[in-house]
Amino acid sequence: MDQLLPELPETPPRAPDADGDEERLGKITFTHRFVNSPGDGETVRWHYVEGGPAHAPVVVFLHGVPDSWWQWHYALEALGSDYRCLAIDLKGYGQSEKGAGDFRQEGVAIQLAALLDQLRIERFSLITHDRGTPVGDHLAALLGNRVIRYGRGQQHLWHLHPDLHPQQEMFTSPDAPSMLADARRLVVTAYSLLTEREVKESDLVRTVQEFSYDGISTAVPRYFNSSSFRQEWVERRTRLIPQWKCPVLLLQGADDPVQPREFYTDPLVVAKLPQGSGVHLFDSGHFWPFEAPEETVTVLREFLK
Repeated sequence: MDQLLPELPETPPRAPDADGDEERLGKITFTHRFVNSPGDGETVRWHYVEGGPAHAPVVVFLHGVPDSWWQWHYALEALGSDYRCLAIDLKGYGQSEKGAGDFRQEGVAIQLAALLDQLRIERFSLITHDRGTPVGDHLAALLGNRVIRYGRGQQHLWHLHPDLHPQQEMFTSPDAPSMLADARRLVVTAYSLLTEREVKESDLVRTVQEFSYDGISTAVPRYFNSSSFRQEWVERRTRLIPQWKCPVLLLQGADDPVQPREFYTDPLVVAKLPQGSGVHLFDSGHFWPFEAPEETVTVLREFLK
């Protein structure tokens, strides 16, 4: 980290997008959308980026921490010609809602389902990473057969060890908001500790920008104060996994230091998932969407077939 932090250029704030703003990713034009959907009190304001043929099969992407919709831009660029792709800023992140409300994983999943209902998205495939995955776990359980395929990325599943989720204590500490407010240092720390392959400077810079919007530093800790890794682990084993109906592909970085590959290649674990499920280990660390973008696109394209 000490080497990477000085090398990463100072990152000026990025102007917020407006509904209808367009962004070119490769040959595909994506549109920024802002939608008020049923949720806390009256509404939750969601930001997502959408592109691809209007009547093509739908793929929904959920990012992790300290990321945003931008985590999936390589996948959007590659898949946007064949699929209608929606990359959503989770509540509390990016340009989505950051007000006080329900930040339980299940509560956010229910609100995401309301957003998808409002957008008239009946069936879709779901791709997640890191802290977007606990929300995805609940969404897949809640919507059952509406989820066609679930690419479940980079999160504890059946096995759990308390030494492997130190961020629980970090994000629930009184210092969490001030720590998260330094987006540049947070991004550099996370990507220095958990990667095995080089990440483009441009991706780190945009990640910093997307994590710098007002309100993120106080909103994100609400997830960790509303739940715990152990609670999520119990819910998965006792309630959620039995409700998943679609094939699940476990997507894991082979060299993630806090998520040992053995936890996911255990055949007894894979056997607990729906028929047709499997595992793919990326030749990378934790952040494979940026560390191994070509491999990510190849694996997702094959899975979505």
